[in-house]
Amino acid sequence: MPALNEEASIGGVLAELALCEPPVDVLVVDDGSSDNTAGAARDAGAPVVQFPFNLGVGGAMRAGYRYALAHGYRSVVQVDGDGQHDASYIGALVAALGEADVVVGARFAGEGAYSAGRGPRRWAMVMLSAVLSRLAGTRLTDTTSGFRAAGPRAIELFAEHYPAEYLGDTVETLVIAIRSGCTVRQLPVAMRPRAGGRASQSPVRAAIYLCRAVVALGMALVRPQKVRPE
Repeated sequence: MPALNEEASIGGVLAELALCEPPVDVLVVDDGSSDNTAGAARDAGAPVVQFPFNLGVGGAMRAGYRYALAHGYRSVVQVDGDGQHDASYIGALVAALGEADVVVGARFAGEGAYSAGRGPRRWAMVMLSAVLSRLAGTRLTDTTSGFRAAGPRAIELFAEHYPAEYLGDTVETLVIAIRSGCTVRQLPVAMRPRAGGRASQSPVRAAIYLCRAVVALGMALVRPQKVRPE
């Protein structure tokens, strides 16, 4: 669980994860929070990796994958600390790894009423989905979802190659996985409102998002291809 300034919500998220069946192990990676995110996670009983400064979601996730690889885990599920990801889907995401190396929890695949909005942000998501669906050879409707599962081959790959750039943790990781020969699939999920904090949106930020999405995809496609772990 990568977490940045999620003190208000992380305790509730960890309480929900503690009820998962079958049980799951949780690692919180506090990405340089300025609040008491790490303390709240420890109070809830979770082990915490605490960065002294912010590295971004990509840096936090690479640390998580390295931890998983070092401790012999064969499946990893990324869950955000803001409460938007419904833990009841975790079992289905892991089960879907039987036929894929990476499974994306897709918000726009027919379950729930989550909306990407209108304008540049939606245009970016449509463009990213079209390109990555073609690369993957299957329909991917939500390439920026952070709710996803990875199997053994993807864990080994991401422990070594997990980009830290903006959108790299979502878009570029899929490109890396696909170009390395991993199979990527999606599973419809419903997304919930944030349990704490506030996500900021504006027309200017939406336009910037579109530009960054195009750049992130372009960089991912021109970088050298990774080698699929055996």
